[in-house]
Amino acid sequence: MASSSADPAVFRARRKAELSPPITPPHSAPNSDNEDEVHADDGIPDDYVQYTLRTQKELPPITWRNFLGELNWVSVIAIIATPIIGVYGAFTTKLCWQTALFSVIYYYITGLGITAGYHRLWAHRSYNASKPLEYILAMAGAGAVEGSIKWWSRGHRAHHRYTDTDLDPYSAHHGLFWSHVGWMIFKPRRKPGVADMSDLNRNPVVRWQHRWYLQLLIVFAFIVPTIVAGLGWGDWRGGYFYAGALRLCFVHHSTFCVNSLAHWLGETPFDDKHTPRDHVITALVTIGEGYHNFHHQFPMDYRNAIKWYQYDPTKWFISVCQKLGLASHLKVFPDNEVKKGQLTMQLKKAREISDELTWPSDSNDLPVISWESFQEQAKDRPLILVSGFIHDVSSFLDEHPGGKHLLKKMIGKDATTAFFGGVYNHSNAAHNLLAMMRVGVLHGGMEIEAEKLAQSVPPSQKLQVLTSTEVNALRAATPL
Repeated sequence: MASSSADPAVFRARRKAELSPPITPPHSAPNSDNEDEVHADDGIPDDYVQYTLRTQKELPPITWRNFLGELNWVSVIAIIATPIIGVYGAFTTKLCWQTALFSVIYYYITGLGITAGYHRLWAHRSYNASKPLEYILAMAGAGAVEGSIKWWSRGHRAHHRYTDTDLDPYSAHHGLFWSHVGWMIFKPRRKPGVADMSDLNRNPVVRWQHRWYLQLLIVFAFIVPTIVAGLGWGDWRGGYFYAGALRLCFVHHSTFCVNSLAHWLGETPFDDKHTPRDHVITALVTIGEGYHNFHHQFPMDYRNAIKWYQYDPTKWFISVCQKLGLASHLKVFPDNEVKKGQLTMQLKKAREISDELTWPSDSNDLPVISWESFQEQAKDRPLILVSGFIHDVSSFLDEHPGGKHLLKKMIGKDATTAFFGGVYNHSNAAHNLLAMMRVGVLHGGMEIEAEKLAQSVPPSQKLQVLTSTEVNALRAATPL
């Protein structure tokens, strides 16, 4: 009997509740150990993505005719007004070194509010933070003006759960502009996929920041930097324009690059199923969030960069907080599994290279020639026997490094001993090249000496990448 969780009516009811969750009073937060607690993703169909795309109608495409009506004006004003204010201030206000230094410091403080707080702590739960650290990160994150923790994490969890699908709010498949800012300045074409937020709904710091977000935004985005520069060294205007507006502009686009640049620039050393990529440039402009291919494979890991020399100040910040007793339970994905992901991609690339190369003819595709026939044919063309295979060396006679005479004296003979060190122990390249000259298999030549069978495999083919289908086919063809 079909489970009730797959019932569309049940799913629609739960979906409606998830989109408009009840506000839990601070003193009646549900117990995290309550097994009967309802989660937003309880009861969704197994084919949720396909079901949703099939049953939920998306908004019509954005055109020049409906352009203005589809704009999210709050986001438009926030994204456009900030750089305009900052540029105006830069042309009208002298930049002193104290303000310049403080602007950079405050950029990292508010940026870490997003990377170490919103992203790695709350969206991915990659470590535990003490209450003082949670409040610090919540206030710093508010100063980055990217929405509340709850709103930001909701979208980001959907992004990871439905990466590159139409339920991903900033899917890279919609283009670089869309994933960078388009998804914010335009009304979403469809609702993002369901994501469970029950843990954050219980968190008192998250609830506090969500409730007072507007006030916190104003204080930490503009008032704090203005007061610090003003009271500190008398630069009120510089504090507002440089540490406030321009700093905010850089924080915005730094974070936005995680959604855009990190899905476009770089390599895929752990998995190429989706668009996330690793690149040092993206890491430099995102406070360490640029090793995005690793992050999407192991999102619960508190690190983005796993090498000591890779730029990841967010990882370093969390590690320092642990040493200071402000953070604990830093999650690290097992190194054995990380290396499996790397090896998988290395093998895949090796197989792609292998498929592009030309390889020697298989013994099953070559004619079987008797010793007498080999002797007879060698009178008309330069044929040499090595490890049971007959080779036509006519194209290499004049190129042989040891001289043409060494090959000519072996025509019509078994040169196996000479080739494998009797005269000269040939290099891997020589073995590989010789295998490309095969024209036949000597009748009984391989069965007589088992050693020749192993010698006949060129070095380039002693290690091969096979798919599971090919391995199973080999097993089926091998008698027990």
